[in-house]
Amino acid sequence: MRLWLALALLAVGVPGMAATRVVSLAPSLSEMVVELGASDLLVGRLDAGEPLPELAHVPSVGGYGQLDMERVVSLQPDLLLLWPGSVGVAQREQLRRLNIPTYSAEPKSLSELAEQVQALAIALNRPERGHELATQWRARLAELREQYHRDTPLRVFYQVWDQPLYTVGGGQIISDALAVCGASNVFADLHLPAPQVSIESVLQRNPEVIIAGTQAQLTAWKAWPQIDAVKHGRLLLLSDKGLERPSGQMIEATAKLCQQLSITP
Repeated sequence: MRLWLALALLAVGVPGMAATRVVSLAPSLSEMVVELGASDLLVGRLDAGEPLPELAHVPSVGGYGQLDMERVVSLQPDLLLLWPGSVGVAQREQLRRLNIPTYSAEPKSLSELAEQVQALAIALNRPERGHELATQWRARLAELREQYHRDTPLRVFYQVWDQPLYTVGGGQIISDALAVCGASNVFADLHLPAPQVSIESVLQRNPEVIIAGTQAQLTAWKAWPQIDAVKHGRLLLLSDKGLERPSGQMIEATAKLCQQLSITP
């Protein structure tokens, strides 16, 4: 075995051999396993909406905040894929005590996502495919950054939810997607992944563009015509929910976001 492959496997606790029974506790990581051509290794996955066709046969181990620990153990995984936010603190501690090798990922940027696919590919014994994907993603990101660069970035408010009002913080990968598109998150100074904010704080930061997931959420902002985004009709309906799942498909979801931002009035 190549030395670099052995070291990568040891990094996730797999002594000298690639995983053969994988349980994914993050839909984004499940998608990445498919992108790596390794869905045959998945023996369990966390539910979150409609899965990819390649994952329809993979047994569920529960949903967000409702992980079935007995089911996880019964599947005898030799590798767990974890996004920390998908499993509660108490259950993460239970998983830790099981001493099952774990690959944990929470990329803060799209560049980190490319690094992540390479690391995961090594653990799944798909290093060539991981290198190929990472190379493609980096090239696409460089292309988007060049195409949509702005000397003065657009100030954007990205709305996650309305009651209460939530957005994304500066350390969240969506904030980096905005930067790729020549925009800046008006709440980039907040460090929580999904901080709760007030309407008053949005008014104060006066975004030039507001992005939301439903038309009703956007329409509600028309009650504050003093906001630049409202004044100039820059209320954008998010066209691709894939922007909120950090796997390879997020790269093209970012490209769609860039296109939307580039044609704002």
